[in-house]
Amino acid sequence: AEEAARRAVAELPLLRAVAGPRDRDGWAGRLKEEYRALIQYVENNKRADNDWFRLESNTEGTRWFGKCWYVHELLKYEFAIEFEIPVTYPSTAPEIAIPELDGKTAKMYRGGKICLSDHFKPLWARNVPKFGLAHLMALGLGPWLAVEIPDLVAKGIIQHKEK
Repeated sequence: AEEAARRAVAELPLLRAVAGPRDRDGWAGRLKEEYRALIQYVENNKRADNDWFRLESNTEGTRWFGKCWYVHELLKYEFAIEFEIPVTYPSTAPEIAIPELDGKTAKMYRGGKICLSDHFKPLWARNVPKFGLAHLMALGLGPWLAVEIPDLVAKGIIQHKEK
């Protein structure tokens, strides 16, 4: 999984703009870079038959929401996701929430925010401003789902909707 994540990230464009949501002039440019990287990541995933999320934002690009899914034992587990861009972005990574799983795993904070502090946040900090939302998905949410969903299913904490 680690090697697959490295390959996926190697195919993503690195971002240049250092602007966050408070920098009205620079934020528009950063947002364009974010969308380009996300589009590239989704296209790469579709080519590799690994389509696993949909994202959209509000008009300001500060609040994001969508769906992610994980296939385990040929069953698709789908979840709503949401996050806000911190005012200190890109220095601070967004915190992705999966409200439906709130309280079901120790690797989650209140409100369903997934825990990325051990592995992802130091990686993000070393790569500011080059990493963006596509990197957050590829190196944050994707690996988290790959570890947590099979574990939650095995423990009987979540069940497929058809069961």
